Amino acid sequence: MDTLRKVPELSLLSFVNGTQNDKNRFVDNLFRGLKDYGFIVLVDHTVDEKVTNRAYELVHEFFQMPREVKSKYVCAAGGGQRGYTAFGVEHAKDNPYPDLKEFWHVGREKIVDEKFRTFFPPNIWPTEIPEFRETMLGLFNSLDTTAHLMMDAIGMALDVPQSYFRNMLQDGNSILRPIHYPPIHPDAPKQSVRAAAHEDINLITVMVGATTSGLELLDRDGKWLPVKTNEKQLVVDTGDMLQVLTNGVLPATTHRVVNPANSNETRYSMPFFTHPNPDTMLSCIPSCIGSGEKYEPVNSHEWLMKRLKEIGLTKK
Repeated sequence: MDTLRKVPELSLLSFVNGTQNDKNRFVDNLFRGLKDYGFIVLVDHTVDEKVTNRAYELVHEFFQMPREVKSKYVCAAGGGQRGYTAFGVEHAKDNPYPDLKEFWHVGREKIVDEKFRTFFPPNIWPTEIPEFRETMLGLFNSLDTTAHLMMDAIGMALDVPQSYFRNMLQDGNSILRPIHYPPIHPDAPKQSVRAAAHEDINLITVMVGATTSGLELLDRDGKWLPVKTNEKQLVVDTGDMLQVLTNGVLPATTHRVVNPANSNETRYSMPFFTHPNPDTMLSCIPSCIGSGEKYEPVNSHEWLMKRLKEIGLTKK
């Protein structure tokens, strides 16, 4: 009989507040979950539910505004680095059909090393929603803290000093992306889905549980596996930068968001894409070399720019 596959559920608070045995158990289960599935679900964590609930209310308010209002907030710097990206702009790598979504980008505001300032365009804020800035920055900072904890645990599993990931995460070019998936319009391209199969462009993604289902991962047996969560939980998955660093030991897992059975259903999600700082060289961690390095070392910013071009967010 086949064993029912399910994304592992872990307690982050056991890592934060538990005994050393609790911490070790979390690290072991995290590593096994990311290795086997590429995804884990945090059933408890350090992000205040009141903050996420308010963020969802404000995100809903923004995306319900007329198109001409939202379009005022497209980032002049290009690449969708900040502010609004319209419906149908982004597509998955090697997929010509647009995703059925629109989104907003919030980036880091506090920079420790001023040499990175040119990599961080100013955030853009909708003047129609005065509370938007404070709430989104609060959520950004909270998810950033959670991402640091997750990378600490991953670092323990990979036998690197805590400073290894902490140094690359300082001034990391991370992005909070509230996403709106509107009802499926009858004229939408038949080949398009809410988010076509792709891998994330980062170290890890920490995502606030979406308002409805639809997220699926491509399991190791080649079958699509639903990732079931609620709005109180966080979903964590590995990106392609971590895949390079770990020589494929922790692979970037293909995932997608499928169209709902009810075409009138709206979906919101808020992933936090955890990035290193632009100076980071992605090269194999010693404990992962095995029989040899599979990837050439690459600068993280160059890798990011290449991947953004592949998904239609920049032409550079």
